Amino acid sequence: MQQVKAVVAMSKGAPVEVATINVPDPGPGEAVVQVQSCGVCHTDLHYREGGINDEFPFLLGHEAAGVVEAVGEGVTDVAPGDFVILNWRAVCGECRACKRGDLQYCFATHNATQKMTLEDGTELSPALGIGAFAEKTLVAAGQCTKVDPEARPAAVGLLGCGVMAGIGAAINTGGATRGRSVAVIGCGGVGVAAVAGAALAGASPIIAIDIDAKKLEKATELGATHTIDSSSTDVVEAVKEICGGVYEGAEGADIVVEAVGRPETWKQAFYARDLAGTVVLVGVPTPDMKVPDLPLIDVFGRGGSLKSSWYGDCLPSRDFPMLVDLYRQGRLDLDAFVSEEIGIDDVEAAFEKMHHGGVLRSVVVL
Repeated sequence: MQQVKAVVAMSKGAPVEVATINVPDPGPGEAVVQVQSCGVCHTDLHYREGGINDEFPFLLGHEAAGVVEAVGEGVTDVAPGDFVILNWRAVCGECRACKRGDLQYCFATHNATQKMTLEDGTELSPALGIGAFAEKTLVAAGQCTKVDPEARPAAVGLLGCGVMAGIGAAINTGGATRGRSVAVIGCGGVGVAAVAGAALAGASPIIAIDIDAKKLEKATELGATHTIDSSSTDVVEAVKEICGGVYEGAEGADIVVEAVGRPETWKQAFYARDLAGTVVLVGVPTPDMKVPDLPLIDVFGRGGSLKSSWYGDCLPSRDFPMLVDLYRQGRLDLDAFVSEEIGIDDVEAAFEKMHHGGVLRSVVVL
């Protein structure tokens, strides 16, 4: 066991604290990772605010990259010294999704068996089974995905959650490809990643929708061909006009990614898609939100599909190395998502910046 510094949410809504925690030596199937970077994701704020559950204290942070320090008995896929991105989909191989070959939907993903604790022995709940706002963390070995060690940790670590969620929502869930149009509602980190994913797949047009001019500018840098300021423009009519000008007869976009997680924007997405199109919900709603009233005849008559995207429907062992390779080739600008690099003491300030919309990602560098 060793002691390290980490960011902990002690109670609901309270500012986070930097505390000393105990990290056990890895047991069977586990690994200790020396964390090099960890993005400040909105999900961490949800944990702090009690929006996930009330299993405080939480060890926050989950969007991370680092180097494996030690592994436990039976671990063969990674070894000490490997550069890895941490993931929260360590597939079990035994659940009904895995057995039918849909590993990206694994319903029983692995986490470390042992618990990290505060100095007094109080057990910590690691965010998404990772807890990487820490100098070192204990995870299931399957949560470590080995990638090119020459990659910049602060950039590729973001594939651990938000960037992968967005890229995957466009490509894996939505099926973006050449000859298809994509609209993205909400251009925070996940939404802009969906824009980048659509561009990577060759989709066109790619329409970015938000109320923030700076976010729309960033979306344009990462591949959007058109932008819509939804604070002053009818989103549905604007999407129809853009797509109809490219594909004769189009009544909307082939794929609409909703990256906000609100009933109002989901309804916009529903009506902004073309006939037989796809709506992808990747924005995370709160438990009290309801699907807006929709005439059932519209659901039937418009055809297509309404999907949710979990983690961009990714399979880390397949997708992370591929996307890191594209980044290394200059075809996927992951550096553009890193708005600032901060220290472990600056996480609370990064949460505050989220409310003002000035950053895609603050990244803790250790």
